[in-house]
Amino acid sequence: MGFSAIDEISFGKEVPSVRKMGMSAKRLREVLLFVCSVEFWRMAVLWSIALITSYFQLLLQSLHIQKSYSYPRRSPETSAFRPVCIITGATSGLGAAAARALSKESFTIVLVGRTPDALSKTAAEIRKFNKEAHLKAFEVDISDFRSIFHFKESLQQWLQDSNMHPSVQLLINNAGILATSPRKTAEGYDEMMATNYIGAFCLTQLLLPLLINSPVPSRIVNVTSFTHRTVGSMQVDRQAVEGKCFLRSKQYLFAQAYEYSKFCLLLFSYALHRKIGLMEKASHVSVIPADPGVVKTNLMREVPPFLSSLAFAVLKLMGLLQSPDDGVRSIIDAALAPPEALGVYFFSGNGRTINSSPFSYNAKLASELWSASCDLFTELELAYKES
Repeated sequence: MGFSAIDEISFGKEVPSVRKMGMSAKRLREVLLFVCSVEFWRMAVLWSIALITSYFQLLLQSLHIQKSYSYPRRSPETSAFRPVCIITGATSGLGAAAARALSKESFTIVLVGRTPDALSKTAAEIRKFNKEAHLKAFEVDISDFRSIFHFKESLQQWLQDSNMHPSVQLLINNAGILATSPRKTAEGYDEMMATNYIGAFCLTQLLLPLLINSPVPSRIVNVTSFTHRTVGSMQVDRQAVEGKCFLRSKQYLFAQAYEYSKFCLLLFSYALHRKIGLMEKASHVSVIPADPGVVKTNLMREVPPFLSSLAFAVLKLMGLLQSPDDGVRSIIDAALAPPEALGVYFFSGNGRTINSSPFSYNAKLASELWSASCDLFTELELAYKES
């Protein structure tokens, strides 16, 4: 937001002092407007309470006031073939950290990202970390449903051409954004809802046959957030799932849209867990949500730099800010947990689990979300086949 002056300085250009002052005033105005918004205070207050609530559960467990559950990691079964792990949003932050860690666990890592340069850079960094890494990169925009459908076809073709088993053993839905301004996808959906939830739902639906086809236990890990705890009520319908209710507001409700998208992803995790339990052929497929807590990534890049830096400084002082390599622990725990870890909520690493919000266990709400999401997916799939 307003980086022109910085860019010019970095290229060694002389910037007039008046212009410097003008840019400073512009930035100051942006910061003040942001700080005065309801959504900023929602983030500052409600998100902090949600985070503290999660850590308070861990404290109660350590004091044995609340029952504690933790699961050890277990390496994947690799005797017959090398398992395949797909990671969305794999070019930075938690996605890249998960790819590095799991490349050491005998997986063939499928990197999914939006830009070829970032994918190439990530692959090169992983190979520096692990020379034995098996990697494959696909350029995919998770908010673009044509791109998702095309990826599924390309993935199947690659598996066939590589003489690999036509299956997937691990899918990590990690891609996510925090957009502070309203943006629409080609279909007219809110881009944040499309990226954080609808894209993950559609990709999972498309890849579920490959997960079911796995000869060894397979798993879906959905990367959610403690911010889901701020959602205390919701009406599930197509308008809400598409995020159009957030786009219609005079001021874009970006904090609420982010919370809603992560809550939907969690609700979907529990709904899919129940659906799979009723499918005889899918008994070896598990679905687990993982919450990394607060991690210093580029998720906050649209927040004014002064405010994001201040927030990171405070969180670091409180001991709650993690690097991607530390924050990814809950995701790796969920990915490598034993089969009995079904439908639990991994948080803060060391195999630890806590309860998500009471509202997230509402089976009726999950069923309504499932129905609305399936209708949306069917329409998108039909439109893709007809194009």
